[in-house]
Amino acid sequence: MQLTGSEIVIECLKEQGVDTVFGYPGGTILNIYDALYKHSDEIRHILTSHEQGAAHAADGYARATGKVGVCMATSGPGATNLVTGIATAFMDSVPMVAITANVNLPMLGKDSFQEVDIAGVTIPITKHSFIVKSIGDLAPTLRRAFDIATSGRPGPVLVDITKDVTAAVCEYTPQKPREKERKAFYSPEQMDRTVEYINESQKPFIYLGGGAILSEASAEVAEFAELIDAPVCDTLMAKGAFDGTSPRYTGMIGMHGTKTSNLGVSQCDLLIALGARFSDRVIGNPQKFAENAKIIHIDIDAAEINKNIRVDASLTGDLKLVLTQLNKRLQKREHREWMEQIRRMKETYPLKYDSTRLSCPYVMETIDRVTNGEALITTDVGQHQMWAAQYYRYTKPRTFLSSGGLGTMGYGLGACIGAQVGRPDQLCINIAGDGCFRMNMNELATASRYNIPIIQVVINNHVLGMVRQWQTLFYGKRYSQTVLNDSVDFCKVAEGLGCAAVRVTEKEELEPALRKAIDKKAPVVIECVIPEDDKVFPMVPAGAPIADVFDGDDLRKE
Repeated sequence: MQLTGSEIVIECLKEQGVDTVFGYPGGTILNIYDALYKHSDEIRHILTSHEQGAAHAADGYARATGKVGVCMATSGPGATNLVTGIATAFMDSVPMVAITANVNLPMLGKDSFQEVDIAGVTIPITKHSFIVKSIGDLAPTLRRAFDIATSGRPGPVLVDITKDVTAAVCEYTPQKPREKERKAFYSPEQMDRTVEYINESQKPFIYLGGGAILSEASAEVAEFAELIDAPVCDTLMAKGAFDGTSPRYTGMIGMHGTKTSNLGVSQCDLLIALGARFSDRVIGNPQKFAENAKIIHIDIDAAEINKNIRVDASLTGDLKLVLTQLNKRLQKREHREWMEQIRRMKETYPLKYDSTRLSCPYVMETIDRVTNGEALITTDVGQHQMWAAQYYRYTKPRTFLSSGGLGTMGYGLGACIGAQVGRPDQLCINIAGDGCFRMNMNELATASRYNIPIIQVVINNHVLGMVRQWQTLFYGKRYSQTVLNDSVDFCKVAEGLGCAAVRVTEKEELEPALRKAIDKKAPVVIECVIPEDDKVFPMVPAGAPIADVFDGDDLRKE
């Protein structure tokens, strides 16, 4: 059948099972938006307040559902406003397709109005960037974009289309997307060595990364942990991949990881990294990381093997497939002394905070209790992000969405909207600091426009909390540009943007406010006012060995 380029875009989206697009229109992309209007009963479009919000919403949709998130923007500033969201998705391996339109082909390279080489701009932060200059290339390029976004290690792909291509006419033939195949790329000798190291180990420790969620390997990870009788720690990106209430679970590893995880990894004789990338925030000093252990690394991306940490054995491939094959090779083992040592560590070094007043840890524990651990939590970046990772017990994958690799302030609200749209029956709550909330709080207008029933919790300490914490500990309390003690009233802002709002200053006010917000089934902002000098502990100084982890008690002893 003969279709215009803009109609081909819509048909290709339908081919790929896309039901929702987040975006913002403009001149060069008008033809696509016109076609979208004619198919509004098949593809829902969410108009965000800013293109960055659209990218974060597509990211949150993808993380929450496991499907590809799609965002759209016009040329020039519209396209460049997507860049931070695309980079966020790239760092955390989120499948996303960003569709932008550009000026007509004869106008390219002439500094035309709203012209930017967005394909060039995004080369370093996408799996691939395309610019479509011919109508015949449009459908194959879009199909390839979705294939690239979801194959191997997932990630974002950008497709830029010149405006004349969206108006041109071409023959279009529907195609079914090809079935995704799980693959592994390792030799029998590598599997034998892995099994040998596991069988020899007396003190194994599992270090779980975000790949466990991306590959949907939670069941295989749980089986593996039982087979080798090992404790499990996780990264920020792996929250929910392993049951956070399990006796085997030791909490997060790294800069703000638990003492049990950091000390346990430092004392183990075998560290098994599953779908993890040995981030600098996890390993601290690479020369001192797990220095008493052999290291096994299982990951889908061969480029990650030996990139940050030299390992003794590796298996490259889809984690779910590799673990399925590995589990078949293993006999049930017992490490009673080691597991008892870990249990005693957990008893000796629990997470703790001042429970006499309102604090973010108390907020997270209350949300956990009130929702029975069934909420989907998104966060922005900073102290609140760490507290949300530490004090809410995640038991299922795709229930904690956060910008891990890029650390994008302003991420959470858009991501929460995207998650709620993708999973409308799921209670979605965004946790943001006051500094982060200021960056994209305009997306409350998006939530109110579509009555998307998210709950936005603002942890307001009137400072840029994490930066202030570093200034306190390492910069002689010189609080340069981190105090936000001004006249901004977040509750009035929220009401002005069409949302209900309540301010909480005492512990006893929190639970009633939370229950009312849940019952309202509409967007609600809960502002929680906490002291400016609350700190996230435990902590490891940047570049120090993770065994140097300290907390508030350690500081008071000095």
